Amino acid sequence: MPNRDTTQPDRRTLLLAGAGLALAGSAAAEEAPGGLTDLPLVPPRTEFVYEAVVEIAPLVPLGDSPLGERRIVPITGGRFQGPRIRGTVLPGGADRQLVRKDGVRQLDALYEMKAEDGAILTVRNQVLIDPGRDGAPDYRYSTIAVTAPEGPHAWLNRLVLVGTLHSLRPAQAAVLVRAFRLA
Repeated sequence: MPNRDTTQPDRRTLLLAGAGLALAGSAAAEEAPGGLTDLPLVPPRTEFVYEAVVEIAPLVPLGDSPLGERRIVPITGGRFQGPRIRGTVLPGGADRQLVRKDGVRQLDALYEMKAEDGAILTVRNQVLIDPGRDGAPDYRYSTIAVTAPEGPHAWLNRLVLVGTLHSLRPAQAAVLVRAFRLA
């Protein structure tokens, strides 16, 4: 049988206690962004690796698919340079594109670059372009994987690269790719 002499908290006291717990919880979440651990949130930095002017041929439509419009853009050449590397973009690669039903474009470019010392690098650049809406700029960022042979450029094999993409039209039938390492 419960002890009736014990004072029970009233509704106001319970509400105030709950509000206090909620405030304490939000303060803890501010101290640990993400709220799952007490590890500090340290966003990655980026460091410039290279930029490439990639020359392109006219777009070739490949037809519609259930996912959207397919197309391909042949890569005809170009050049690249950065603090530790420079050379030419070789012809023969291509940028396969999917224009989704929502207007977002997914690009998957595969091509080779030849460094000044003759080393051949294979580049896979996967880009997502979301056209700006309501006056906002386009969102155009990529992940870039570079495969280099053993030797002086092998350092590229150990990087996570992200990139940007800008059209150089109408001045030039090319795009500008800038690659940054996550640090």
